[in-house]
Amino acid sequence: MKPRNVAITATAGAAAGVLGLTVLALPAGAGAAPELPPVSPEQLVESVMRAAPPALSGTVQVDNALGLPALPAAGQGGELLADGTSQVRVWADGQGRHRVSMPSHGGEVTVVDDGSTVWKWDSAERTATRVDAAHEPGAEHPQADPAAAARDIIATLRQTSDVAVDGTASVAGRDAYELVLTPKPSERTLLREVRVAVDAEKRIPLELSVHTNGSDAPALQVGFTDLQLAAPDPALFRFTPPAGATVEQAPRQHRPQAPQHPQGEHRVVGDGWDSVLVARLPEQTSAKDRTDFRQLAERTGRPVSGPWGNGWVIGTAAGNALLTSDGRVAVGAVPEQVLIAALGAA
Repeated sequence: MKPRNVAITATAGAAAGVLGLTVLALPAGAGAAPELPPVSPEQLVESVMRAAPPALSGTVQVDNALGLPALPAAGQGGELLADGTSQVRVWADGQGRHRVSMPSHGGEVTVVDDGSTVWKWDSAERTATRVDAAHEPGAEHPQADPAAAARDIIATLRQTSDVAVDGTASVAGRDAYELVLTPKPSERTLLREVRVAVDAEKRIPLELSVHTNGSDAPALQVGFTDLQLAAPDPALFRFTPPAGATVEQAPRQHRPQAPQHPQGEHRVVGDGWDSVLVARLPEQTSAKDRTDFRQLAERTGRPVSGPWGNGWVIGTAAGNALLTSDGRVAVGAVPEQVLIAALGAA
């Protein structure tokens, strides 16, 4: 069997972060809003940044109305970026070990990180891929729990946003403050605001919703529908390939800014709301996936060209994606002109 994309969905995970989307789901719980002590926006943001990652287990639901199709060879994250509803199960021990299970076509994809080794198990393909995390300190692995991912988004957007606290909510049975980040007028983005429900006690993000201009309904709602703040069984963070499985060793992972690395190369151009992810299909991508990639672009996109080459733009109210004929992808919650400029810069 030919090697698969062994970046363990890092590219798709980064795309989610760039769009202001992340794996965090249903609207805040119905009923009366809980009464909580007042807190200033600055105090709430700082408490989120200081909060220690807790041990937890739970179910995350992603309700997606972005209008983007699943991208071939983008990994499981590509399916989560497609329209519809998905559920993800997450576990974390609070000490750097994580487990995430996601649905896939015909099975389930599970990522297990024991702190030194990351395993990706694809039950449909019966393939286990191993990444030694110690190979590259600081290398990206999208194994973090949803609360950590949403915290990263707050850290990324806070300097380019107007921040406010807009009441309270109940999420997965827990009281929460509603934190709202609105892009400053100088930001070139198609998004109107990002709302994060922050746990009143633990100060961890419980829910995230992304709103676009011209629509009252969120383009994306992601959050916990079930959450237990207790240490999971330690056995969940150990993985042994099942009998008969194909076992693959991932090549050395390099930091995203290393442009010479040919496998799963990606980088972020810009910062804050203007961020654009630029990625390239890895060399191991099968001929079928490359064909599917091009057919998707031709079927759903509008042809464009420039000094960077030629490709197709897929536009939605929440952002744009540019797929090029040579296998590059640029995606962001920005106008088309910003996307094309980022592709040329990358």
